[in-house]
Formats: sequence, structure tokens, C-alpha cells
Amino acid sequence: MIIYLLTLDGAFDTGLGALLDVFAVANELAESAGLATPRFSVTLLGVRKQVTTAQGLIVPVVTGTGLPRPDMVIVPALGAKKPETLLIALQRRDVAEAGRLLRHWNGQGALIAAACTATFILAEARLLNGLSATTSWWLAALFRTRYSLVSLDESRMLVESGRIVTAGAALAHVDLALHLVRRSDPELAALTAKYFVADPRRSQAPYVVPNHLGHCDPVLDRFERWARNHLADGFSLKDAAFAAGASERTLARRLRGALGKSPLSYFQDLRVECAAHLLHTTSASVEQIAQQVGYSNAATLRLLLRRKLDRSARQLRSIQV
Repeated sequence: MIIYLLTLDGAFDTGLGALLDVFAVANELAESAGLATPRFSVTLLGVRKQVTTAQGLIVPVVTGTGLPRPDMVIVPALGAKKPETLLIALQRRDVAEAGRLLRHWNGQGALIAAACTATFILAEARLLNGLSATTSWWLAALFRTRYSLVSLDESRMLVESGRIVTAGAALAHVDLALHLVRRSDPELAALTAKYFVADPRRSQAPYVVPNHLGHCDPVLDRFERWARNHLADGFSLKDAAFAAGASERTLARRLRGALGKSPLSYFQDLRVECAAHLLHTTSASVEQIAQQVGYSNAATLRLLLRRKLDRSARQLRSIQV
């Protein structure tokens, strides 16, 4: 199976290394176990003769034309961590050239995959238009605003849509690689995951910190500050809009456009986030914490923790910080 890792300047070192290591270990395990799975032939490919990672390492890449048609092309993330630095990176010429290559290979039937910030490269290449996708949870607002033709679900760790696979934040490179191995041989993927001590993760939701969502909108910033100061109070859209300096309709429209949520839904997310933080940083009871974040009883809080974070209050309390 021919796999190209299309690597660009500023690549996220851990993501690139994770992809290489998962496929290498899968090959070794398949051989030692005598499995008939096709081996993964991985080539580091670039659109420039030399690629330097985000940490300054020089990556030996292959360039040029006439390469065999790949079965898969995977784009490791860029090392940009903030919306503004990512937007600058997306304007680079090598990113545009990578997009043309990806469209070409996709047209030839290759599976295209990306994790974390590299999902933006796929979106820039218009490969995600009309499809479902995921991305780094903290960049979801920017993604949703910039690529309105993509159906984004940032709560998911992996989304496969047609011949495109997208994965969530940073270490989702491991989840992505294991998923691609699983497409060839579920037994080999399970064995490889055991060697990496990597449990399957379906959702990014337990890791989301709402105030780290990059939305670059002063109206939403003001709304968030108001919401955090009124978690124990009943929600009022009128008061929220007044504090944000916008009409109720404008606040709802901007929040829906940036985060895919209503003001009330985002307010509830902040309550759950605050409750989760209190559970693993204080000794307060679930009942006390429920009251602190505006719920009249602990049962409601427990239900929301399960629904939004897929974890119980006891599991959250056991997390060490």
C-alpha cells in the first residue's frame, strides 16, 4: 500500500513522527505475526526540496513528478497554534501547491487524510466542500466561519466522508494512523494500538475548553465574559445581548456562525466546563458544585456531564491536575 506523507514547512513534529511510527510498528507487527496484510510503504513527500519542521528539524523529502499513484495521502498538521498564525501559513505558496497535488490525487482515487491544522489545508483545496469533517476543537470557530460549505463536527475525533478522512487535535494523528491501519486489517490495528497503549477515542468533547475557542469576534468575547460571570444565574438572552453590545438576533447569528451553537447552548457548555474543573480541583460535593454553576439539583449536572463529556462525575473527580 503506497502512502505519501505530504509534509510542509512548519510541520508539527509530534504529528509527523506519530504517523511514521504507527505505520512502521504496524509493518513490524504484521511481519512478526505472519499476517497477510499488505505492508505500508510510506514516503515523505514535499513540494519543496527541503522541509523544516516547526522545531527546526530538516526532513528528507521526495519531490518531482512521475511518482506512482498513491493509495493514501496524509497531510501532517502545521505547527501553528493560534488562528492568526494559521491564517498566515495558509496564504503560503507551498500550501496552494499542496492543495493542487491533493486535488489531483483525489481525482485519481486516492484516499486523502489530515489531522489537526492540516484539515484547513484540505478545506483550502476545496476537498471538503459538501462533506462532513472535524478539526482541532479550539479552531472550530475559525474553520466554521471560513468554510461554510463544510459540515463541521468538532466534537468527533475522526470523520470519514467519502474518500476523505479528517481527525481532531494534535495527538489525533495517532487515532488517524490507527484508523487507516484498521481499514486494511482490524486485527493489526488492535495489536498496534496495544503496543502504543492507545485506547480508541471517539470524541474530543472531554478535552474542550470553551474559552480557548478561537473566534476573533469582540461581540462573542463580551458575551463570553458576561456568561462566565452569570453561570449561577438564570440565562437571559436579553441581558446577554445587552452585555455583548448587540441585538439578540445578531448575537445568536454570530454565535451560530462561529461555533454552531445557540447562546443558551454555549452558556450550558460553560456551566459544564466550570463544573468539571471544580470536580477535579476541589473537594466540594456534586450537589454544591451544581448550585455554584446554576443547577438546582445534582441529577441534572450528572446527566449533562455524561451527555456532553461522556464521563461521570466520579471519573472527572479522579483526574489528577
